Amino acid sequence: MLKYRSAALLSAGLLLATAASAGAQDSDAGAKVFRKCKACHTVEPDAGNKTGPNLHNLFGRTAGTGEGYKYSKAMTAAGQDGLVWTDGTLTEYLANPRGFVKGNRMAFAGLKKSDDIADVLAYLRTFSEEVTAGTEASDDKAPKQESDAGEPAADRSEAPIAAGYPPADDSTRSKGRHGLGRVALDEEIAAWNTDIRPDGVGLPVGHGTVQQGSVIFDEQCAVCHGSFGEGEGRWPVLAGGQGTLTDERPVKTIGSYWPYLSTVYDYVHRAMPFGNARSLSDDDVYALTAYLLYLNDVVTDEEFELDNENFTGIHLPNEKNFFMDDRDAEPFYAQTSDPCMTDCKPEPARVTMRARILDVTPDGEDDDNAGGAID
Repeated sequence: MLKYRSAALLSAGLLLATAASAGAQDSDAGAKVFRKCKACHTVEPDAGNKTGPNLHNLFGRTAGTGEGYKYSKAMTAAGQDGLVWTDGTLTEYLANPRGFVKGNRMAFAGLKKSDDIADVLAYLRTFSEEVTAGTEASDDKAPKQESDAGEPAADRSEAPIAAGYPPADDSTRSKGRHGLGRVALDEEIAAWNTDIRPDGVGLPVGHGTVQQGSVIFDEQCAVCHGSFGEGEGRWPVLAGGQGTLTDERPVKTIGSYWPYLSTVYDYVHRAMPFGNARSLSDDDVYALTAYLLYLNDVVTDEEFELDNENFTGIHLPNEKNFFMDDRDAEPFYAQTSDPCMTDCKPEPARVTMRARILDVTPDGEDDDNAGGAID
């Protein structure tokens, strides 16, 4: 406990400065800085935990006690030793997470600018009960709306998820076995039909440069993938690995293994940034894809601009080692006889490789590099 009390005392000057210059803190700017955190953290009430814990009502919380989240032993022990999240302790933690609580699983290296830290704290303050208590109290006193029949109006927050879409009727009702649901609308199908093919079919009109992608990558991706795609902790490596595919432990990256550029664009568009998927514009995705090409030396010009016109003219180094699935032409699959179900091998099956060696089994919770775990 003395350790964290000392840390709070050491930051007393900062606390006084923070209180004196509260007006200088910018919660809107903090919301932009928090984009680096959104991949792993939520801040809204009842938003639940992600890779890291929910940060709603963070101020005054004892470290390692967020509801429903499994913390590292180091973070739990820090809370038991008296670490409480305040302006002072959060300032020191955000500047050097792994140094402030040694052994915790925070993958983020820390915020280097004091203004960014102050702005993030101002942003997190807007999600603190200390700030919103007065508003909530006044809301509680507000009279409830009544319907025309004199009964309390229904809670509109419980409106059906599909509000705005027509209910199923005889013409759209599913003809399946159970008769549930309805035929999907054209706009609903279009919203899901976003895949990008290697021949360019499905590409949206757009463009983005390497330099634009570098800025977006630093803001949205570097926290997990490293500043140069080298990967943080056990998060995926995105660059390098050329010439390692025949090694015992190959490094499979965009530049060493992936077959098509469309795979890169499609994946980033659908799934990234982690925890905030589909938040990027088409131009943002073009820019990020261009930057990933640059990190892997597929393009070397810092002024390079990727767009829907030149997209299909770019080929990844390992494309030639991929081929169309031709199993139907292979004798084993083409044979029409019934498949073997018993005594198919002349000898018992034996273990040839352990999953841990293949690196598909996560290490234990005591491993400092446990993938993605963020306190």
